[in-house]
Amino acid sequence: MEFENLLKLVECVSKSKVDSFCYEEGGTKIRMKKSWEKAQVTAPAILTSGKEEGLEDAAETAAAEGRQVKSPLVGIFYAAPAEDAPPFVSVGDTVRKGQTLGIVEAMKLMNEIECECDGVVEEIPVKNGDAVEYGQTLFVITPVSGGTGGSDETFGY
Repeated sequence: MEFENLLKLVECVSKSKVDSFCYEEGGTKIRMKKSWEKAQVTAPAILTSGKEEGLEDAAETAAAEGRQVKSPLVGIFYAAPAEDAPPFVSVGDTVRKGQTLGIVEAMKLMNEIECECDGVVEEIPVKNGDAVEYGQTLFVITPVSGGTGGSDETFGY
């Protein structure tokens, strides 16, 4: 199958309501399957007008409880330096200013996410391996008295 025809096939299957598709020609086999689970997981992240339906805005709730550490870019979030390593931080951990909280990978570059104040990790709303958006909350930190980082309740990079 020629490359242009393959692209057309992928586009047609993507736009259709077909869940999976298998094609075989002359020893070449093509199998495509849509992952509806992923679409369901990412849809709530895109929905930001939950107030209209009477739902609480998670970002506002998190801001009221502590300071938000937001993603500085679009990428993949990693909670640990390696698959077999323990996470950088967990809920309930005490953290210091400058401590690495996690990593966001973008275009094969690993970007360390550092804490901007001394505090306690109250919430980690993302999971290891999740795709994250620019400005998405990664951690909620409750500053400890005498902590640094200013009075701004939300900080990003």
